[in-house]
Amino acid sequence: MKMSLLSPQLQAFLAVCQQKTVHSAAEKLFITQTAVTQRIKSLEQSCKATLFIRSRKGMALTPEGEALLRYCHAVLELEGETLAQLQGVGKVIDRELTISAPSSIMQSRVLPACLPLMKKYQNLLFHFDVNDFENRHHQLKQGECDFAIMSEEQLSTEMKFKKLKPEEYILVGAAAWRQRNLINILSEERIIDYEPNDLITTLYLKQYGLLQYCKQGRYFINNTQKLAMLIERGIGYSVLTKEFAKPLLDSGKLICLNQDKTLNLTPVLAWYHRPTPSTFFNEIIAAIP
Repeated sequence: MKMSLLSPQLQAFLAVCQQKTVHSAAEKLFITQTAVTQRIKSLEQSCKATLFIRSRKGMALTPEGEALLRYCHAVLELEGETLAQLQGVGKVIDRELTISAPSSIMQSRVLPACLPLMKKYQNLLFHFDVNDFENRHHQLKQGECDFAIMSEEQLSTEMKFKKLKPEEYILVGAAAWRQRNLINILSEERIIDYEPNDLITTLYLKQYGLLQYCKQGRYFINNTQKLAMLIERGIGYSVLTKEFAKPLLDSGKLICLNQDKTLNLTPVLAWYHRPTPSTFFNEIIAAIP
């Protein structure tokens, strides 16, 4: 097992956070489930707080658990450098780091910004989590990622953040609809959205006073590439970011339905404070536009 500067109780806590179940945490640590449970109980007694609650998706952190997880992350931030010094000069310790972002921003901003850093820090193992569901703030709170791109309204008071450049959304439809007027399309065709909580198309239509013309009921498909394909096939219409839609518009596969009028939303890059962040941590923050 890899050496850790965390206590056995905190190692068990971190394993449950990562694996979501006591069973999986025990397998990761090569100990029994009973041992994991005992370590968590001992930690809760020491902290005088409940750290987990059971849910349908496994073990979920309480607010106190979230605070302890941030402490563990702060320790891990320094662990690689400390172990390298203890185990010998020049020894490289791998570190993992997860960024959760919607597909459009991941493709157009996060990956291009991080590619030079991946070459610079070859012991930094990036996990790029493409997530178009509006739960990225929960991922950050539950320790499932180190950075999350979200709306400013989803920030909690403990989170640090950086405003990113606005995303411009445009209303798009099938190229075959080129001769149809907008009101006819809205009244005859259906909206296609990512999932029921995705209300960006609705926000766009409200901004331009068009929601009153829309046919009731939406289609859903939780993949942006496939959503664009359905629009291309004439199944319905939706909003896409200008960056994502540009090659589809340039190739004639899609058309802009509302004279290139946009809905501008400003996302934020969010993270939790690190007492002594590594150089790469600050470089990631600076690099993502």
